Amino acid sequence: MARRKYVVGNWKMNGLTEALGEAGAIFAAARGHAAVDVALCPPFTLIGAMAALPEGGTVGGQDCHVQASGAFTGSVSAPMLADAGARLVIVGHSERREGYGESDGDVKAKAEAALAAGLSVILCVGEPRKVRESGDAIDYVLAQVRQSLPDGFDRSRLAIAYEPIWAIGTGLVPTIEDVAAMHGSIRAALTERIGAGAADLRLLYGGSVNGENAAELLGAGDVDGALVGGASLTAAKFLPIVEAAAGLE
Repeated sequence: MARRKYVVGNWKMNGLTEALGEAGAIFAAARGHAAVDVALCPPFTLIGAMAALPEGGTVGGQDCHVQASGAFTGSVSAPMLADAGARLVIVGHSERREGYGESDGDVKAKAEAALAAGLSVILCVGEPRKVRESGDAIDYVLAQVRQSLPDGFDRSRLAIAYEPIWAIGTGLVPTIEDVAAMHGSIRAALTERIGAGAADLRLLYGGSVNGENAAELLGAGDVDGALVGGASLTAAKFLPIVEAAAGLE
């Protein structure tokens, strides 16, 4: 059975209450593309309100703590996300790995905590520019995959997002051949780890995805969707990406 396309918006540290109108417009329009799974991951402050929008829609968090509760000022746990209405969470984004020093072990623990809380997980991997230029990008990313992958996961609740760090928010995009090569290598590494079931996992591409390049990127081999940053903040920019995904079904 073909894997359903999956388009997820990561709002990062953007969005006040007034932005909920954009989310509502996105969710309302997404219902017209039933073959594509669409989700938005706003800041923690908007999760509850976005999940309660009358237009409906899948809402997620951008990170979670490994513990369910405790003396961790400023942190949010996976059960708290679920309680607020989230159905998924992003873990291992490069802005967490680089900006907050998160290791592969940290990412694995967060993924396992999220899955245990009933959330789906988008696990991010990706290489910095110097690694890409050295020719070691595939080896670097596959090491992240192997070391960050949770144990005993439900294949229906895990997706891997490949985001070359040098392409995030820069307007730079790898060639379609490079994207396909990386996604194919990730699929092969997953097959080594879990066998034929790796064919069920969805692999997303992220890094300067927009309405103009979405169809080409989403049409590359082993690309099952997109993790979108800045272009997910408004319906006008995000919906063309969803439409591009729908056109490939």
